[in-house]
Amino acid sequence: MERLLSLELIRVTEAAAIASARLMGRGDTMDADRVAVEAMRRVFDEIPIDARIVIGEGERDQAPMLYIGERVGDPSGAVGEAPEIDIAVDPLEGTNLVAHGQAGSITVLAATERGGLLNAPDCYMEKLCVGPVVAGRVDITAPAAENLRRIAAALGRSVSDITVVILDRPRHEALIAEVRAAGARIKLISDGDLSAAISCAVSGTGVHAVMGIGGAPEGVITAAALRCLGGEIQARLVFRSDAERERAAAMGHGDPARVYRTDELASGENVVFAATGVTNGDLLEGVRFFGGGARTHSLVMAYQTKQVRFVDTVHMFDRDRPPAVRL
Repeated sequence: MERLLSLELIRVTEAAAIASARLMGRGDTMDADRVAVEAMRRVFDEIPIDARIVIGEGERDQAPMLYIGERVGDPSGAVGEAPEIDIAVDPLEGTNLVAHGQAGSITVLAATERGGLLNAPDCYMEKLCVGPVVAGRVDITAPAAENLRRIAAALGRSVSDITVVILDRPRHEALIAEVRAAGARIKLISDGDLSAAISCAVSGTGVHAVMGIGGAPEGVITAAALRCLGGEIQARLVFRSDAERERAAAMGHGDPARVYRTDELASGENVVFAATGVTNGDLLEGVRFFGGGARTHSLVMAYQTKQVRFVDTVHMFDRDRPPAVRL
């Protein structure tokens, strides 16, 4: 199943990236997200799978497409019985980044067998993400300074050589102050903590950890990526209201002190992760258009097969004209 999904699902993220990249710098976050969703949905329906969305654009009454519980795929096109899978999508992570022509936006999804992804409530999540060398050595319940010392020791560096990515939000003022006091370097980002979390598990990106509070659904997708890479995420739910807490409790996730780990958030044995760059970032290049086509840069990973592929694809929209691209 992983080989099928690896090849097919990357088409979904590529289509969404191309569609949204056409709106780069237009200043319209809603439209950039809309075209990404529509492109994903269109390609999903060409794939011979029986899939349901477990993390998507929201509940059915909030989203016309890729809503939680929506069925996607074309089971009739399968040779034999279509695989039943669960899918988590973020059609456009970093809508503001695309709208303003800034770096780091990606289209992303994770898939696995039924029940292999946590049905996370739509609330905030405190996250601590690290790469393979540091996995198992940090503790989200410990102070940030202590975790920085552990990260530095695992990597054989001083704390001053560690770079931590944190979302630039008022809620992180105390965390930023603590990291600065510990002596670590900080990279503040306006959006895109999922992309940053992947980067901390890939050697050469210059990112060593991600700390702070972001979306819980994105945390599940992050867990799928880090599980494939051998990295780690530890997380705790953060509720902004009694209504959020009550809804999470009804889903079995009402304890804000509970620590969720990588293999709880993404427990499937056949996890596949795919992402495509929309605008240039630390890990993936953005979509590049040329006469008659476009070029995309993607990442696809599979847990069971222990494979990580970077895929450079040329899309020829008009094959009657030779593409003006250097291969």
